Amino acid sequence: MLNRPNTDIDQALEDARRLYVEKRPRSRALAQEAERYMPGGNTRTVLYHGPFPLRAASGQGATLTDADGFRYVNLVGEHSAGLYGHSHPVIKTAVAEALENGFNLAAHNLYEIQLAKIICERFPSIERVRFTNSGTEANLLAIATARALTQRPKVIAFEDGYHGGLLYFAGGGLPINAPFPFVMAKYNDLEGTRTLIREQPGEIACVIIEPMLGGGGCIAANREFLAMLREETRKAGVLLIFDEVMTSRFKGGGAQGLWGITPDLTALGKYLGGGMTFGAFGGQADIMSIYDPRRQDAIPHAGTFNNNVVTMAAGIAGLSKLFTPERAVQLHDFGESTIRRLNGVLQGMNARLAVTGVGSLMMFHDLAAGPVGAGSLRREDARLKQLLYLDLLEQGYFIGPRNFLALSLEVNEAMVDGLVEALRNVTGARHSVYCR
Repeated sequence: MLNRPNTDIDQALEDARRLYVEKRPRSRALAQEAERYMPGGNTRTVLYHGPFPLRAASGQGATLTDADGFRYVNLVGEHSAGLYGHSHPVIKTAVAEALENGFNLAAHNLYEIQLAKIICERFPSIERVRFTNSGTEANLLAIATARALTQRPKVIAFEDGYHGGLLYFAGGGLPINAPFPFVMAKYNDLEGTRTLIREQPGEIACVIIEPMLGGGGCIAANREFLAMLREETRKAGVLLIFDEVMTSRFKGGGAQGLWGITPDLTALGKYLGGGMTFGAFGGQADIMSIYDPRRQDAIPHAGTFNNNVVTMAAGIAGLSKLFTPERAVQLHDFGESTIRRLNGVLQGMNARLAVTGVGSLMMFHDLAAGPVGAGSLRREDARLKQLLYLDLLEQGYFIGPRNFLALSLEVNEAMVDGLVEALRNVTGARHSVYCR
């Protein structure tokens, strides 16, 4: 049960944390044990939250069970990688059949051709594709490919962009970022970015962009902005890279298909491996030919598990049997409806929260911090975000600690009905905290 309304957000958050701790002794004990072997008990930063992180024990469909036995509707969808839910029988069967025939074959295998064919046919920009182990690898290789082809050093990236663990640009970036010479631009700043491309002729190798900022707040690029990037990069001999690790789930052909803008290179990851470790990058045949091993001047691209049979088999099963282009359209439309419903509740309550996103990817924002857009996350009240996360958790709904949602195919209308009601309960019970 939620606490009584409280005008003090600090007190409300303290109450929510206390309740969380009292109900989860097993998760607390496991967090303490984990701290003995991993820094902060953590090996994936985005999952951490105070006072200690939720510890998952099992999952079925779209339902997650934690170490203390509490069950939740999982709406974070493994941060967009868990498109098929926790245990889809089609994926499980594909993996089991692949393992039955041997899982370390040390050779070209039968699966990789099928998955490559599906991906090339689905995404307009990809005529040839190479597999990697993560979206981080895919983006690193896409950038390196552009620099090798153009013989130019610099890379235009965008503030608050996220292209993997070594390409993180929120808050000025990380000291462990890959040491490419980056030129930073403001997301959706049409004229400013146009100037950056034009003022350094012969220096810029590529522009890399998420068509919708994922970790940066589910803020979509303006189509006019993307169209400008396409025009200006083509004129300047600069390669345009779309990081579609998240947005590839939009409709039937990713953001590039949805908005009709074709990049030179595309980076993929997340769900496309059927929930297994996966990444890929691809583009026009002439660009990708630099990796053709039949060429004497070919550039090697190594990776022991690039074509591992588990990922290849799961990816084929998912894309050919479950997430067909037709089903992708349905999920996209379901997500758009969910965003409208959540915003309807929040607006009706005069809440200081709003939801942004495209299709099945979305995030809550704090309107009290000012206009929602690129960079707005830095202004928002982190206390309010954690409070919403904990309050919805107590209602039985698991969203990301940063208030991110990625709907899986296992999430149904009844679950969204429940989320809408839970959001109404939460904002009503703490009206003076959540509402204006």
